[in-house]
Amino acid sequence: MKNVLITGVLGGIGSEMAKAFRAAKYYVYGLDIREKSDNNCDRFIRFDIQQFVNDAAYRIRFTQIFDEVIPRLDVLINNAAVQRLDRLENIKLEDWKESLDVNLTGPMMLSKLFLDRLEQSQGCIINIGSIHQQLTKPAFVTYATTKSALVGLTKALAVDLEGRVRVNAISPAAIETDMLRAGFNNDESAIEELRKIHPVQRIGYPADVAKLALFLASENNGFIHGANILLDGGISSVLKDL
Repeated sequence: MKNVLITGVLGGIGSEMAKAFRAAKYYVYGLDIREKSDNNCDRFIRFDIQQFVNDAAYRIRFTQIFDEVIPRLDVLINNAAVQRLDRLENIKLEDWKESLDVNLTGPMMLSKLFLDRLEQSQGCIINIGSIHQQLTKPAFVTYATTKSALVGLTKALAVDLEGRVRVNAISPAAIETDMLRAGFNNDESAIEELRKIHPVQRIGYPADVAKLALFLASENNGFIHGANILLDGGISSVLKDL
């Protein structure tokens, strides 16, 4: 049985990926800062990525826990993210630092921590980016910057690791999650308008991301490496005119 580790596993995309990988006969390790609720993990571990980045004692403790609990790993999915929205003049430094810790530094550190295990299994790393790495809008300065950097990290790791571990990113556009709804203040009319401007005439579902992640993981020694795959329903091809 293959093993996958998914961060942010209690979120909309994370829980759907856990469900898809379990259905594909993977053993699913799930990490999340929140308390465990109904989820699709085989083993859930409550874990604070920001604390892992900043607290040496916490990092040592969890390194030991991961060594004991996860002796073998085939797929690492860096999915956990925070989205702090503000215009430049209102950005708080603590929000900026938290976003970098969770959305960028955490994935790098977990990739480093599990590198030997992933190499032994000829495994892969999948980073969950965002369309905001390429196309963004006002008040998304912090989030867009971290997601752009995560795609940069993906490409740099692919070059650095050569053939040892494959590394790819998925950059979804609008996906039906609580995070997306929060970004629209739960305005259903705005979300409906968002559906209409996608050429496919809908926004994405967490299952769309899960299916692509499962494909990338199952490619084994495939040729997709250092890629950033846009999962966007065609929205990046739209020129919205007045």
